[in-house]
Parts: sequence; structure tokens; C-alpha cells
Amino acid sequence: MLISLTVGKVDAGVAVLLTEDKRLIEFPSILLPPSITSGSIVDITVSRNQSSETASQKAFASLQSSILGTYGLSSPKAPVLRCRNATQTSVVLEWDKIDLATADLRSLSLYRNGAKAGLIPQDKGIQATKVSGLAVDTEYTFHLILRTSAGQYSSEKLIVKTHKMTDLSGITVTPGVLPAPLRESLNGAVERIGAKIVENVRIDTTHFVCTEGRGREWEKAGEMNIPIVRPEWVEGCEREGRIVGVRGYYLNADPRLRQVGQGVGMQQQQQQSPRPQQRERMESQRTVPMQQQQAPPTPSQPSSKTLPPPSPSPRPSSNGSDKGPPPPLPEKDTPSKQEPLSGEEDEGVPEKPDDSAVTSSTQEKADVPGSGDEQAEEPRTPAESASFSEVQL
Repeated sequence: MLISLTVGKVDAGVAVLLTEDKRLIEFPSILLPPSITSGSIVDITVSRNQSSETASQKAFASLQSSILGTYGLSSPKAPVLRCRNATQTSVVLEWDKIDLATADLRSLSLYRNGAKAGLIPQDKGIQATKVSGLAVDTEYTFHLILRTSAGQYSSEKLIVKTHKMTDLSGITVTPGVLPAPLRESLNGAVERIGAKIVENVRIDTTHFVCTEGRGREWEKAGEMNIPIVRPEWVEGCEREGRIVGVRGYYLNADPRLRQVGQGVGMQQQQQQSPRPQQRERMESQRTVPMQQQQAPPTPSQPSSKTLPPPSPSPRPSSNGSDKGPPPPLPEKDTPSKQEPLSGEEDEGVPEKPDDSAVTSSTQEKADVPGSGDEQAEEPRTPAESASFSEVQL
């Protein structure tokens, strides 16, 4: 296609061309002949290059396929969080290697109970972290958030509960320089309390046990601020049945700083199986009150309480007949004095006193203050009490 255009204006970079219907077209001056000036007429041929267009389309399609295969088929994966070990005040968390696919890592953050706990550096390929300063016997919720150039990915929430003071399963011991007998004793004590032994110092090592401060593992424990204690610390935990302080068990610590108690296990054993003397004392204390309640004293049995003095003899009436025995005393702290009845009402054969009245008056008399210091008299039967009154009459 041939097009004739009139040059209207020529600048250093752009030339203005006019069509036959007076339309303006800006055209690069570098593509015009050097001798072109204003008013010159140029012919421009325009044609479509099919071969070049086809080649360009093929190249673009290949580029799109390459981008899709590299960035579109794989994406970063969410991290998987696990708990490696838990103690009374700390938790060790671990996760698999972060899979970023073709994305770039922006950050990896740890969250505790919904709040950000800190950033985890990924330049050294860290796959575990230790969270300290936790409360004893408390539940915590942890999760990781991975931020990449392809988006944000979160792990599932992990619920971890710290141990009680009596739970020793979270202790992880790394042994150092120890004599052979102490090493065997340490292995037995660790197995009995349910703890673990690892040969190398790791992030979940809670205590480094040795008798001499030397060696590569000893230096590494010091760099990681792991308590370095003697084997007696494990024995103290076993004896007390709980975590004990490490202050008195350092290599150069004074043994007098160790708080040696009776031990929880020994206390429970003593409570479950008391000594023979204590068992006999407890049985006697239970038996004596039951005998006192079930077997009250009878007139025929000797009583530890003092019997009351004999009742005063009644005065003879005007007609010569004897008065009967006085009525039983009222149930009060001290017996009240009974006034004699008139002669007409008291005439008749004297009646024998009731057994219950004698027993009741005996018990009331024994409760009078001061009577307990006197020596107890021999008990009398109701018949003897009645005859005694007749003799006085």
C-alpha cells in the first residue's frame, strides 16, 4: 500500500506529515531522507509481515508456558507445628523445613495465645525454638504464620500444657564427665522418674549432669545457658517426688544449700502403712468410746464415779407409822433439798427405791464439782440401799 504525505514541519526528532484530507501524522525524522524539508512530498509503503508476526506469537506463547510451569503449578505450603518437649516453665516447638516453592520468604512469626511472640530467623535454617518463662500447669496455644511473595500461610493451632511440679517426664539430661558407677546410678534414677537421656546437648536439653567441668558438650551447655549440676540433683528430684532447685547442686555449690526433706514418696508410704504402735493407738482410741457408749454401768458392776451418801431417814409420823423413802432428786447439776411431806400423806408401808432413781442420783452426784477427788466407794445394790434406810429408821 503506497501513501503520499506532505511534510509540514521537520524537527530534530519528529516530523509532522499531512494527508490529503489534511490530517496530521507525527513521524520520526530519523526515518525520513536527510534532504527532506517543509513542503516535501514523501511516499510511504505499508505492508504486513506475516512471517515475523507468526514467529513473535510463538515466542510469546512459549514464555507464558514457561512462567506457568515455574510459578503457577507449585505454591508455598503452610508450616506444620509440633511440640518436641514441655517442662514446668518452658516448651520446645519444632516444624518441618519451610517449603517456599518459587516464592521468596518475607517472614516467619510465632504467635502465642493469639499474640505475636516473636520472629524466627530463617537465614540459618532454624526448625525449632524454645519458649521459656511460662506458668506451671497452664495451657497455651501456639501457631506459625509464614509470609512470602506468593501470599500468607498459617499453621494449625497447637495446644500445649506445661507440667505440674510433680511431673518429671519433661526433664532431658545430657551426661558429661562422670565415673562409671555414677553414670549407672544416673541412668537408673532417670529411668525411675520417667525422664530422658540424650548424649548430645540439644535445644530441648534441660540439665547437663557431670562432676568435672570440661569437654565440648560442657562448653556448649554453658553457651546455651543450660544448668550444669551434679548427679545428686536427679536423686534429689526422685527423693522429693518433684522438681527441686539447682542452686545447691552446681559443681562449686555448697552442699549445705541443698534442701533435703523427707520426700513425697516416703510420706505417702508412711500415710498408707502406719507404724505398729501408731496403729495400736488408733485402734484403742476408736475402741474405748464405743465401749463407753454401748456398755453403760449397771448396779451390779463397779462404777468409777462416787456414790451419793445415804438419804436422810424420814421422821416418824404422829400416828407412829414410818414415812416412805423420799422421791428421786430432780435432774439438775446439784441435788435440791426435799421437804418432808405431812404425816397423813406419808402413812403406809415404805416402798423400795427404784433402780433407775438410784442410778440417776448416783450419776448426778458424781458430776458435782469436787466429788471427783474423793475415793470411790463400793457400789450397793438396790436391796442393800433399802435395808440401810430401814436400819436407820
